[in-house]
Amino acid sequence: MRITKNRWIPRATSLVLCLLFWQLAASHHWNLGLVTFANVPTPLAVIEAALGLGDSGKLIQHLTASLSRVFVGYLAALVIGIALGLAIGRSKWAEDLLLPPLEVLRPIPAVAWIPLAILMFPSSELSMVFITFTGALFPILLNTVHGVEGVDPRLIASAKSLGAGRRAILREVILPGAAPSIITGLAIGMGTSWFCLVTAEMISGQFGIGYYTWESYTIQNYADIVVGMLLIGVLGMGSSLLIKRLGAVFTPWHRPRGKA
Repeated sequence: MRITKNRWIPRATSLVLCLLFWQLAASHHWNLGLVTFANVPTPLAVIEAALGLGDSGKLIQHLTASLSRVFVGYLAALVIGIALGLAIGRSKWAEDLLLPPLEVLRPIPAVAWIPLAILMFPSSELSMVFITFTGALFPILLNTVHGVEGVDPRLIASAKSLGAGRRAILREVILPGAAPSIITGLAIGMGTSWFCLVTAEMISGQFGIGYYTWESYTIQNYADIVVGMLLIGVLGMGSSLLIKRLGAVFTPWHRPRGKA
């Protein structure tokens, strides 16, 4: 989505106002009743902590560990989620056989998977990858099913009348029609992968942004906690935006309606 020059002004203003509120609340230790900023570090303290992390040489190790875990689990979820979504969306038999157990597993939070993942896999790395996989799988799966079921039946009937087989219908009708919904699921799945990875790294990681954030909490380095949170936010936002941009490149026929 292209952002015009005029739209940058309110967006930049909102960020500046948030930073100003943060600075005032943290520096003056505001107590707002349910929320207190007595122990919240100021933006300047967070910047200093971020520069210290960069100078320490550990930033690359943390980023490499987290990125590798996320993308391995995410790619596995992409392949399996789209394949299962196409099968469930196109076949009532597959829907009856596969969807009930998947729906039972879907509400289970990532933190509940951690003990079982540690028991199932021989290494903590594989268990963390598995948790990122479960986080990405269900958004991709459900959006693929929704996209496949949303394809106009008249398009399928027209393709059949022209002599198209099952593979041709899948390739030329189903996939292009479901692609926008699939891409939405891929973007959501990327965000949930980061959420689940951080949960896993807090418990069984040795390197990674989630481990760095949790370690900072245990030793009460509050500015480092915020640095970890912001890194997670930036990485999650950037990777989701990358998925959306790639999706726009591969689906030039689909253009969302502009907002008024």
